Amino acid sequence: MSHPVELLTAAQIAAMKGEAKTHLLNPEAQRASKSLGGATGLSSLGFHQMTVQPGRAYSEYHRHLYEEQCFYILSGQGEAIIEEQRHTIGPGDFLGFPAKGAAHTIVNTGSEPLVMLSARVNLEQDVCDYPRLQKRLYMNGVEEAVVDFVNIRIEGGA
Repeated sequence: MSHPVELLTAAQIAAMKGEAKTHLLNPEAQRASKSLGGATGLSSLGFHQMTVQPGRAYSEYHRHLYEEQCFYILSGQGEAIIEEQRHTIGPGDFLGFPAKGAAHTIVNTGSEPLVMLSARVNLEQDVCDYPRLQKRLYMNGVEEAVVDFVNIRIEGGA
């Protein structure tokens, strides 16, 4: 019997090489990401196992305007910073961020790697705000454009 592509065993996931990613607006925000969704052929749902080393954040503090995103902590200790409030997180904790929801990031405050599952919708286009940096990121496929908040022009009615 052949092994279906839809099934990733724990051994296969452990053997996957994580892709190192550094956030384009924060060189201290670094993670290794294994695309479980991509490996099984998912295209509309991004599902990743992320590992964040001690002292690092997984991303710059942000909010998505169109994508939804969630995290389930598998191991390690950290802090979720949600609307500038710090919350201790650990194994078994879940975080969910709807579109236009709370600004957030996750930081590994422990002494071991922080490992979590992350899921989000894979939209072709999204907009992401970085309130601490006063910047907005427009994403269109692989194209990315960063604009300072002061340069955002809104036309038309409210």
